[in-house]
Amino acid sequence: MRFLLPPVLLVAAVAASACTGTTTPSAEGTNDNSSIVLADATEPATLNPLLGYGSEGVSKIFDGLVEHRANRTLRPQLAAEAPKPAADGLSWTVRLRGDVKFTDGTAFGPEDVVATYRALLDPASGSTMRSRFAMLTGVEQLDAQNVRFTLSKPYAPFPNLLVLGILPSEALAAGGPLASSPVNTAPVGTGPYRLTEWARGDKMVLESNPSHVEGDPRIKKVTVVFVPDDNTRAQRMEKGEFDGTDLPPRLATKFAQANGMRVIDHQTADLRAITLPTGNPVTGDPAMRLALNTAVNRQGMIDNLLAGKGTSASTPVPAELPEFVDPDSAFRYDKAQADALLDQAGWIKGADGLRSRDGVAASFTLMYPIGDVVRVDLATAFAADARAVGVDVQLAGLSREAIVPRLGKDAVLGGEGDPFDPDQALHGTLHTAGADNPGGYSNPLVDAALDAGRTLLDPAQRVAAYVQFQRAYLAAPGMVTLAFVTHTYVVRENWNGYQQVVDPSDHGGLSWGPWWNLQKWTPK
Repeated sequence: MRFLLPPVLLVAAVAASACTGTTTPSAEGTNDNSSIVLADATEPATLNPLLGYGSEGVSKIFDGLVEHRANRTLRPQLAAEAPKPAADGLSWTVRLRGDVKFTDGTAFGPEDVVATYRALLDPASGSTMRSRFAMLTGVEQLDAQNVRFTLSKPYAPFPNLLVLGILPSEALAAGGPLASSPVNTAPVGTGPYRLTEWARGDKMVLESNPSHVEGDPRIKKVTVVFVPDDNTRAQRMEKGEFDGTDLPPRLATKFAQANGMRVIDHQTADLRAITLPTGNPVTGDPAMRLALNTAVNRQGMIDNLLAGKGTSASTPVPAELPEFVDPDSAFRYDKAQADALLDQAGWIKGADGLRSRDGVAASFTLMYPIGDVVRVDLATAFAADARAVGVDVQLAGLSREAIVPRLGKDAVLGGEGDPFDPDQALHGTLHTAGADNPGGYSNPLVDAALDAGRTLLDPAQRVAAYVQFQRAYLAAPGMVTLAFVTHTYVVRENWNGYQQVVDPSDHGGLSWGPWWNLQKWTPK
C-alpha cells in the first residue's frame, strides 16, 4: 500500500437518479434520518483487526495510526503527524496523539500500539496479518508519545500498512491464540462507531461513539444486514428494507429512476481473475495458460455482461495506479493465436472439437462463489471462450467455505485488489513465497521484480521494477485476469456527505464504498 509517489486525482462516473429535492422514508422510518440500514453480501468472520478485519483501513470500529483519503494520500489518524523514516529506511518513528480514548473510556497510548503490533508478530497468536508485515521485526515505545518500528530491510510503502486498527493493550494482555479472543466478537476500538449487536447470519448493529476524536457522528445508528445473494438484495432494496447496498450493474439499473434513490459507480482496483493451479495437469501447462489468456474476450465481457462498467485487465496492476501501468503489457484477443499455441504444445482436437494430450483431456473445473451474479456471468463467458479453442471448463458454484479446501487443485474465479500500492496487490499472490498464492505460481523473473519493487525507495526505480514485473508476467502468466470491475451502489438520498473514492476489493457498509466516511454524513 503505497505512498512515496504523488497522489493521482480520482475520476469516476456517477449516474444519478431523478431527484425530487426531498427525502423519502428511510428503511427504519425515522424522521430525523439519524439511522441508516445497509445490506452487505459478505458477513465478516471476525471483528479482530489482527485477523484481517478492516485490513484496508476502513472498519467503522477501529482507527489506525494513519488512514487513506479519497485522493490516495495518507493522513495521520491516531498518529499526530506523518510517520518518519530513518535515513537508512530500516525504521519508522510515529508520534501519537494524546487526546484519544477507546470506547470503554480508557486512554489510548503508545502501550496499545506496541501491544497490537507485538501480538501481530507473535507466531503463537496466529495473526492472519503477519505475512503482510513480513519486513517488520519489532516495535518499541520510545517515550510517552512516540513508538518506533524496526524493519529487516527497507520497505517503501510501509506507512500504508499502518492503517491496521489498534486494540487496547488490556485486550491482548493474556496473549495466546487470537482465534479465541473476545475481541473477535466484542471489540473495543477508538473508531467512530461501536458494536452493540451481532446476530450471526443476519445483521450487525453499530452505535455512534460520542467521544470519537473527530466528534460524535450525526448518524447515530448503523445496521448492516447480511444478504449474500445478489438478486435477493435487489428485491429487498426495492421493497424499501435498505437505505443502500451494492448490486451488479444489471440489477442496479432498475433503481436509476426510482424516487429518492441514486445509482453510483465507483472505479476500483477490484480484480476478477481466474487462478490456474500449477499442480493441475491441464492448467499447469505454460502453453495452456498463454492460450487461455489469448482466447478470452475481455472487452466483450465488459460490454455485454458488465454494461461497460469495468476495465480490461491483462495483468493484476490496476489502471487506478497509472504511474505503474505498462501500456505495452497487454494480451490481445486472438482465437487463432490461442489455437496455434495449443496445437504447438501437443493439445490435439478430437472429433468433438475438444483437445487432449497424451491421454489427458483438456478439461478442468472452475469454481466461483455461489450467489455472485457477476462471477457467474464471467465464469460462463470464460468457459464459452475456452470451449471455442477446444478446452472444456466445468463450472462449479460453491460456498466460500467449500472453495477453500479445493484451492490448488481446481481453478477459481476470485476477486481482490488494492488501489494504494502495487506491492500489496501483487507480492502475496504471485511471488513464489507469497502468503496468498493458491495456484502455486512460481517465476524467478517475477520474483526478482516484485522483491525490487518493495525494497527500492526511489519512485522512478520502483516504477521500472513493476514494468519489469508486467513484462515477465505477460510472458508466463499464472492467472487469466479478466477485468477490474466497477462497483455499483444504490443509495437513498437522505443524507449529505458522500465523497467519491476508488474502492479496493473490500467494500460495503462496514468498509469502503459510498459509506467509507459515513461518520461525516449529515441528514438532509
